[in-house]
Amino acid sequence: MATSLQCRRAVPPVVQARWALWAFVLVNLVIVEVLFITSGTGKNSILTVAKFVGLHAALLMMFQLLLVARLPWLDRRIGMDRLTVWHRWTGFTLLWTILTHATLVVLGYATLDNASMAKTFLALAGVPASLLGMIAAATIVTIAATSLRSVRRRLQYETWHVLHLLVYLAISVAFVHQLLETTTFKSSTFAFVYWWTLWILAFGSLVVGRIAVPLWRNAYHQFRVQAVVPESDNVASVYVTGQHLDRLPARAGQFFIWRFPGHSHWWLANPFSLSAAPDGRFLRLTAKAVGSGSAGLRNVPVGTRVFMEGPYGAFTSLQRTRPGTLLIAGGVGITPIRALLEERSTADVVVLYRVRDESDAVLLNEVRQLIQAHGGRLHLLTGRTKDGARPFEPDSLRSLVPDITERDIYVCGPPAMTSSVLRSLRAIGVPNTQVHAEKFSMA
Repeated sequence: MATSLQCRRAVPPVVQARWALWAFVLVNLVIVEVLFITSGTGKNSILTVAKFVGLHAALLMMFQLLLVARLPWLDRRIGMDRLTVWHRWTGFTLLWTILTHATLVVLGYATLDNASMAKTFLALAGVPASLLGMIAAATIVTIAATSLRSVRRRLQYETWHVLHLLVYLAISVAFVHQLLETTTFKSSTFAFVYWWTLWILAFGSLVVGRIAVPLWRNAYHQFRVQAVVPESDNVASVYVTGQHLDRLPARAGQFFIWRFPGHSHWWLANPFSLSAAPDGRFLRLTAKAVGSGSAGLRNVPVGTRVFMEGPYGAFTSLQRTRPGTLLIAGGVGITPIRALLEERSTADVVVLYRVRDESDAVLLNEVRQLIQAHGGRLHLLTGRTKDGARPFEPDSLRSLVPDITERDIYVCGPPAMTSSVLRSLRAIGVPNTQVHAEKFSMA
């Protein structure tokens, strides 16, 4: 009973992380406002506003870096998918902030010199600090244009990814631009220390999280393919072994970004969740052949070196707030669900597994064995939606799981299915803190 009450009263980790993130943002906003009030006056009112906007653009840039640095504390509580969405919207906010700043600077100096904006723009382009700012702004505009959904859908992921890496160049150039703008960066000893500390924190987090930790982890663990096991005609499991796997901080439900450089091109990377709970002896991924990367997995030779980034994701038992759990999977989305079943500490679990027919149910025998061992319940939901099978309508869910509002609910499956389930859960009245769904994707 004490454990049950503790689960009910505890503040969910995702809420804790969001509070911490918002507190960080608000504290730095207050500091930036104070710095502006004490030393933000420009040569005229327009340039004063331009400085105000520019200070906030710098803060947005650093926040952007933190969102994609893959900080473990944030990633394990919020999830890479949500952090990526926030990164996207922060990026478009940054775009308009920078364009506003640049426009106000040109307008301010044009007013000051009683010159046209075109003439002022060309004059400012001859000033190193201003030219760097223009280069950073132009780069960010290019990145934003390629990030529009209508444009991105037409680009290969590898092409888009290379273009998106230019954001780091743009932020680096903007950093030098700020260094040369001594009125904002060196207005006081406190301002100097504050900006340097914040930039070092942002760049340091990115370098450590995206470069140093993956390189060290792969050198330390020496990941290699141990076995490849076909699960069906179009699904295969890859077992990966290595050194000191018991020290790898991975949990059931998380995913890695996998590369097989000896078998495919280095730039081909895929996010696959673990299909078995990590046990210190091996890691397992199970994937369906839907793209060039996943389709070639069954042909990966044993002994192939593996380069892995991760573990990532908040789709873990860390998110639990209730003693009872409902696990909902669709198709190959059963993989993290199956891993979570191994980690179960209580028998109060229900699994809804949605497939077209039983032959499509990947890892079904393993799921059945785990549920039988824990005393849970499995509902295999078959049939086609176009033929009238709608097991995720609110009434259907209530019928299958009468106490659904008292459970933590984990959902993993195709986007359409996941969206349908989430809509039904909202209609039923399941609190958001009890619903856990994550898109396993690259950031």
